[in-house]
Amino acid sequence: MAMTSVIHPLDKHLKLERIPTLYCPGCGLGIGLGAMLRALDKRIREGVIKPDKVVWVGGIGCSSRMVFYVNYDAAHVIHGRAIPFALGVTLTNPEIVAIVVGGDGDIAGIGGNHLIHAARRNADMVVVMFTNFVYAMTGGQVAPTTPRGVRTTTTPRGNPEYPVNVIKLVGSLNANYVARASVTTPHYIELFFYRALGMKGFRFIEIVSTCPEVYGRHIGLRDPVEMYDHLKRVVKYKQNPSLDEAEIDLERGIIIGEFVVRNNPSLIEIIRGSVM
Repeated sequence: MAMTSVIHPLDKHLKLERIPTLYCPGCGLGIGLGAMLRALDKRIREGVIKPDKVVWVGGIGCSSRMVFYVNYDAAHVIHGRAIPFALGVTLTNPEIVAIVVGGDGDIAGIGGNHLIHAARRNADMVVVMFTNFVYAMTGGQVAPTTPRGVRTTTTPRGNPEYPVNVIKLVGSLNANYVARASVTTPHYIELFFYRALGMKGFRFIEIVSTCPEVYGRHIGLRDPVEMYDHLKRVVKYKQNPSLDEAEIDLERGIIIGEFVVRNNPSLIEIIRGSVM
């Protein structure tokens, strides 16, 4: 009997010749990408988004390399510069739906200044930041999001510094949408990304992810299943959480949800003069 090939519903969104990915076993990035593609697929089928108007932009890092695998126009740019590249794309052609993907080191560290001012301007793009608390691809160095006391390759005695609360930072500016999900809650990744794709202005989603190889081994959670289960235990969904509840505590809990939902004029609207 001839075997019938099974085609996955998301295959059309992927460059299959580049699969399998470079991600380590237990990495949460594949979960995140799958959830994002399901949301994008819904928006395309609804007619809200045209596939030829989608541009993915990534900087440097494991998360940023998602742009290698999506079957869309995409740009892989230098470290920390994905947001200004996406800004240039949307200002050149306001019909473009710009999707920026990157890690917490790339977006909050190297590209932190761009993040701040894109949110201040309410620039038209969706930024998805995968947080795994280290610079994972470049060796596991301490990142701006690394919790205090956590050991990394550059803080072998534990991180002495206070981390940046990226949700609270972006939410305090002019962004229209600020949310957080986790790779242990792919249904919320899909829901939040779906909602963001239907909005205007600056939309920011943080996804707390697992990195058992580079981050987990420093904190005693190198086993992928153990690390996933630990994250699943501490993640807690809350409806309409406040920005003050956005602090990440790996022991007491990590609140996920939609922290900011606004309808402020976007940068393109302001430049076009349709609003003041």
